[in-house]
Amino acid sequence: MRTEILGASREGTERAKEYILEGGVVAFHTETVYGLGANAFNDDAVQKIFALKGRPADNPLIAHVHRDYDISSLVDYVPDYAVLLRKAFLPGPLTMVYPSSGKVSKFVSCGLNTLAIRVPSSVTAQKFLKTVNLPIAAPSANRSKHVSPVTAMHVYDDFKNEIPLILDGGSCEGGIESTVLDCTGDDPVVLREGLVTQEMIASVTGRCFVYEKKAGERPKSPGMAYKHYAPQCATAYFSIEELERALGKYREEKERGGRPFFLAESGIANELSKKSINVFPLGDTDEEMAQNLYAQLRRAEKQASLLICLEPTVCGGVMAGVMNRLKRAFGIGTEED
Repeated sequence: MRTEILGASREGTERAKEYILEGGVVAFHTETVYGLGANAFNDDAVQKIFALKGRPADNPLIAHVHRDYDISSLVDYVPDYAVLLRKAFLPGPLTMVYPSSGKVSKFVSCGLNTLAIRVPSSVTAQKFLKTVNLPIAAPSANRSKHVSPVTAMHVYDDFKNEIPLILDGGSCEGGIESTVLDCTGDDPVVLREGLVTQEMIASVTGRCFVYEKKAGERPKSPGMAYKHYAPQCATAYFSIEELERALGKYREEKERGGRPFFLAESGIANELSKKSINVFPLGDTDEEMAQNLYAQLRRAEKQASLLICLEPTVCGGVMAGVMNRLKRAFGIGTEED
């Protein structure tokens, strides 16, 4: 199989539709990260996603639909607050979990009685989804636990000659995955933090809570369990108060003949680079760090023998989502520690 990379032209989207209707898997751009998509009604097609990624069988997928798609056949109930949130944030980087009507493949929700639905704002995604006019089950288009892809070439690096098509929409401006919100109860509950924050949701609904997963509990949403987003190089993680220890780790790696790099917010990165220390800057603001995180992790795994993260000091905004991804990438606070 040869993997093509095409834009969201008529040729590209029609080709994608052919593959989807044949039960195949294609990758496509969204505003957050690239997705690896298949027909959500097709059991065999959905199972191909899990096989390609090496994804755990208890880790649910998200059904992606275009802005005009009628989800009433897919879900049993949409609470009033969810209607308000749809008007406020969709299309956009917000995934909403509803009671499922059971119409999509059971493998999408891994046997749960809920369904996660997202309406991406990406022009490429919207053209693709309108052309196929089906819910497309899709996780991020990377090997399980590897760094999520924010360019078509990142997808190509992971799945060259294993999928037929990547719909290229350029770099993903959001940079981290969508917020996942449980809309099955009386109040919205954040299952996975992302670009739509708890505060933004509460400003519409009045209240919003953040779910805390209990040890041993099955994940209700993608990104709630397992070490994720990890670069393929050795890693170490330090707070800014541990800078001297981090520098010692850096020197040890250099003395062994390795090629260590720091990953740090831009202000600190600039100070380190003045001392001829290798560094990948994350950015100055929360939004810059979200946008740059995966791209820098992908760069690091190609250049570094050891990547040393200095925990960012920036707070607020989407930093809860950034820190969630960053700590999982470095194996901090996961079930696999």
